[in-house]
Amino acid sequence: MGQLVNGVWSDSDERPTDASGAYMRASSAFRHWVTADGSPGPSGDAGFAAEPGRYHLFVAPTCPWAHRAEIYRKLKGLEEIITISHADAPKSAGWSYTQGFEHLEPGEDGVFHLHQVYTAADPAYSGKVTVPTLWDRERRTIVNNESSEIIRMLNRAFDGVGARAGNWCPPDALAEIDAVNAFVYEHVNNGVYRAGFAKTQAAYEEAVAKVFAGLDWMEQRLSERRFLTGDRATEADWRAFPTLIRFDLVYFSHFKCNIRRVQDYPNLRGYTQGLFQWPGIAETCDLEATKAGYYTSMPSVNPSGIVPAGPDMSWLNEAPGR
Repeated sequence: MGQLVNGVWSDSDERPTDASGAYMRASSAFRHWVTADGSPGPSGDAGFAAEPGRYHLFVAPTCPWAHRAEIYRKLKGLEEIITISHADAPKSAGWSYTQGFEHLEPGEDGVFHLHQVYTAADPAYSGKVTVPTLWDRERRTIVNNESSEIIRMLNRAFDGVGARAGNWCPPDALAEIDAVNAFVYEHVNNGVYRAGFAKTQAAYEEAVAKVFAGLDWMEQRLSERRFLTGDRATEADWRAFPTLIRFDLVYFSHFKCNIRRVQDYPNLRGYTQGLFQWPGIAETCDLEATKAGYYTSMPSVNPSGIVPAGPDMSWLNEAPGR
């Protein structure tokens, strides 16, 4: 996994765990907000106004958190407003790219590493180097690397400079969206990682039970409504989708979440199919790169680096069965 320590990259595949062996996710470090007029957001500094061509997203096909940001870039029609880099090199020294970015050039190994962006923002930075990362060309710094905040920026901040109309987090549904987000994050989004990175049998069993309690809850909820918060798709659905699309593909086997598959749940299956077939969304899903990324970049979970031949994911293209 690796991290920066006082601006120097340190290789390590160890994930932090507590005394029980349960995985603990590190907090995001950069928490500024892009706003329509550059006024302060909920956290961080002011001065990040929404402007076409000013911002750049660093993402990776493997990562579900980065996938959220890419989905929002597509939903809001921001392709010509916010540029993007997809990690396409082996994950050596963290997320890596075959091309540099503007004034940031590839290192001695001929590969551009995302940690170069972090040290450009803060030469003494210590911590994880994560995607998505939103970079500001004007101030040459990282705006934010917390996916839940980035997607809320993309949802509304650029509406006055060419973004597609639409609000995926309407005020009248905000309380319910936040509640669903919190539950799905704890049980499913982060739950699969707590299962996959557990260091003890007890920690794994607790985590995997919670994952399927979460999926069962989602299945029941979707038996009563089309989307997680009602009859319209909202942020809650687009936060859940990147995990669901990876579940049968990766988490079922790689993270030992193998009690049931998403496609074994009638409502979740149709729901996932419907979101996958939403205009433009399939273009954001590189299933083969996603699978390869997980199996080749986590030697503590898959020491051989062998990428499995399956599973068959053609069910995503079938007519939603709900």
